[in-house]
Amino acid sequence: MSAVDFQQSRNLGSIMASNNINPRDVTALILAGGEGRRLGGQDKGLIHWQERPFIEYALDAVPSDISRTLISCNRNIDQYQQYGETVQDNDARYEGPLAGIYAAMQVASTPFIFVLPCDSPLLPKDLYQHLAAALKISQADICYVDDGIQKQYLFALIRTSLKPSLKNYLATGNRQVHRWYKQHQFVEANLSEQQRAFRNVNRREDLVDLN
Repeated sequence: MSAVDFQQSRNLGSIMASNNINPRDVTALILAGGEGRRLGGQDKGLIHWQERPFIEYALDAVPSDISRTLISCNRNIDQYQQYGETVQDNDARYEGPLAGIYAAMQVASTPFIFVLPCDSPLLPKDLYQHLAAALKISQADICYVDDGIQKQYLFALIRTSLKPSLKNYLATGNRQVHRWYKQHQFVEANLSEQQRAFRNVNRREDLVDLN
């Protein structure tokens, strides 16, 4: 499948207001199930920056009127449960973000899932609104962020009707997010003016770069 054409309006604010997807139709999913190998095995969602764990910054980026929030994690589950409802995938075998998304789709009862990783503490508060506006206007299946330099596939809004497709894709042993996206109609939300917001922490030096 190819990307759906989406031209950003000069008046994006009015588009976002009039074409948004109702947050009550959305389940938020924070991905915190990785191994943190490049950080010595640390659980990234629980790393502290400016006296707060990363998971709290991710929660800040979820609109308060979103229907439900899930945290995908495979360890330190008791700690994450202090922040909300958790889901796990495949007995902590760390099979990648798509496995976390599929685990959330199995329990979500909403038409959409708003996906964001736990390791980007500078996220804009209006991230959901940008994704929802682009997805609704384009009528695509998936919307993710293009920050002007990279495709940020894990900042996304996805239709939960794609659950059977994702199940079949994972059953083949594939784990690459972009390859699954390309099987469907997708659209990119251009957030190049907020490029710094999508910095993620993979190494210790990345923490320094956040300051």
